[in-house]
Amino acid sequence: MNFREITESDIPALFAVRTATEENRLTREELQAMGITEESVKQKLAGSFKGWLCEVQQQVVGFAMGNKTTGELWVIAILPEYVGQGIGARLLDEVEKWLQESGCGRLWLTTEIDEGLKAYGFYRRHGWQDDRIENGMRYMVKYV
Repeated sequence: MNFREITESDIPALFAVRTATEENRLTREELQAMGITEESVKQKLAGSFKGWLCEVQQQVVGFAMGNKTTGELWVIAILPEYVGQGIGARLLDEVEKWLQESGCGRLWLTTEIDEGLKAYGFYRRHGWQDDRIENGMRYMVKYV
């Protein structure tokens, strides 16, 4: 496994992973309706966003990104066949460290409301706390 910072040339592979996740899977059309396109991700990476990915045999199998302006863990996505191998934990740690080094003391994310989802348990095991439920989404925070 190779972990490294995301570059602009990785963006198409990020979309391949994001649209293949087991939980909270979104199509390219759904992402586009949310304003998330290859071009918008390129702009985010050129601005206040940064991310890391994991490659196995030169294939991107997971990634995570954060926004240093707001302290948001914006996305974390792992291909289903690689869940449970520590990839998500390592990517989460990279983004959290970077956000902290960028001056963010309060990190936040949104996830599904369902506490039975793997994502919820994953965040809780990594020190994230429930903040609120609003507009059908669960907000979680972590102080670093």
